[in-house]
Amino acid sequence: MTLNLRRAVRAIILDEDDRILLCRFDFPHPVVPERAKAVWAAPGGGIEPGEDQLTALRRELREETGLAIAADPPHVWHQEVLAADHAPGFGGIVNDYFLVRTNHFQPRGELTDDRLAAEEHLAAFRWWRLAEIAGHAGPELFSPRDLTTPLSALLTAGAPDQPVRLGL
Repeated sequence: MTLNLRRAVRAIILDEDDRILLCRFDFPHPVVPERAKAVWAAPGGGIEPGEDQLTALRRELREETGLAIAADPPHVWHQEVLAADHAPGFGGIVNDYFLVRTNHFQPRGELTDDRLAAEEHLAAFRWWRLAEIAGHAGPELFSPRDLTTPLSALLTAGAPDQPVRLGL
C-alpha cells in the first residue's frame, strides 16, 4: 500500500548576519500540543501538480515573503514524517529544504496578511539568531523540533554534499 504523502518545499533563508527567517503558523492541529498553539517553521509549502521542487519553492517564496530567487539553491535537508495526524488528509509529509542566502529584508509577499492567515495559517515572520532558537522557552514549537542541531551544522560547515535527513 502506498501512503498519500504531502510533498512540500521550504527555504532556509539566511541573511548576512546568519539570522534565519521563520514563519509563525497558528493553527489547531493534533500534533501541536494545546499549550503551544503555534509552530515556527521555514517559509514554503506544498508542491502543486505540474511543479518541480524549485518552481514550487520560487512560487511559495514570492507569495509568502516577496523574495525572488534566480539561482538554484542547494538542497540541504530532507524530512519525512509518516503520521496520519501530522498533515490532515495525508498519511504524512515530506519536506525538502533549500538554502537561500540573501541580504536582510522585510517579508512582504504577493498574498495579503488576511490571505496568509486564512489560507496558510501564517501569522507572523521573524528573523532569529541560532542562540535565540536554542534559548527559546516557548510555548511555541519549532519545525523541525531540534532546529538548532541541523542549523548549527549548516552555519558551521555550509551546504552538505547530500541532503541531511531530519526527524520530526
